[in-house]
Amino acid sequence: MALQPETVWWSAAAGGTLVTLAALAAARGARGSTAVPAALWGMAAGIAFTLDVGLRAAGLVSQPPAAAAVRLATTLLAIAPALSILGAKRPQHGVWQFIVAAFGLVLFLPAAAMSLVRPGSVPDLHLLGRLLVAVVVLVGWLNHVATGLGPAATLVALGVLLMARGFLPGVDTEAAFPPGAAPAALRAACLDAVGGWLVTAGAALGGLARRRRRRVPAEATFAAAVDPAWMALRDTVGAAWALRIAERFDQLAADRGWPCRLGFRGMQPAATPADGAWQRDARRALGALFRRFADEGWLDRHGWGREKPRCLAERPAAR
Repeated sequence: MALQPETVWWSAAAGGTLVTLAALAAARGARGSTAVPAALWGMAAGIAFTLDVGLRAAGLVSQPPAAAAVRLATTLLAIAPALSILGAKRPQHGVWQFIVAAFGLVLFLPAAAMSLVRPGSVPDLHLLGRLLVAVVVLVGWLNHVATGLGPAATLVALGVLLMARGFLPGVDTEAAFPPGAAPAALRAACLDAVGGWLVTAGAALGGLARRRRRRVPAEATFAAAVDPAWMALRDTVGAAWALRIAERFDQLAADRGWPCRLGFRGMQPAATPADGAWQRDARRALGALFRRFADEGWLDRHGWGREKPRCLAERPAAR
């Protein structure tokens, strides 16, 4: 028996998402940082989308009410990582996840209740809920577009918008989830597949960017000592937290007279020698700020290293 074209496209979407999940499971970029909850939300969204399109491909979810309900849950999981990263600073990053979950429930429950009150109706979001979905995707993109993960963030944002198209402003939700046997099902399946592949391409591109960034410069400068970990943290927690870290460090540097400033793209001036009294103090202050978002293992993996005790650092070399 020949497969229907829409079945092939939905199966392809599920396969692409499984590749993304395998890559996320093998990646260590977030491990040891406060971005782990965001990564877990992303994996949950990937599992939900795989089940979503897999059920559509198998014909088990073929009617608009059920298809829209499943996709609404998938959409709310897909925007959760962008919300999660906004609360990534310790110690509140754990409690923040309850706020992320509550945000999703507040949007999901009214739509689900509508289906209970009017059986057979398609779950729908209020215009405010649709605007919130679009705004959260935009915020997540803006938080990373200026970092080293900008191209990856752009692909992921476009993919999420395609997957969530039925719950965006100005879109007819029922028309976005046609019955499995309808002529419009092929178009819906193609859009789902393209959305899933865009997210997969974004995840792959992000992984490549992280690998290139791990090359630690060999220059014996203060910038070379701190920039690898700084750039990695900037890409992991996003521009909003990176700018806050830079602001706090620059305020300390101004108060204590350190001749350096932490810019979005690295320490300035870049040619400052690596060792010295103020460099050690600045490095300790910067490390304290970094540890609000990452543990020692994460910092070590990204070129930070552990600081030597002052008595050893200041001991003259043996002749």
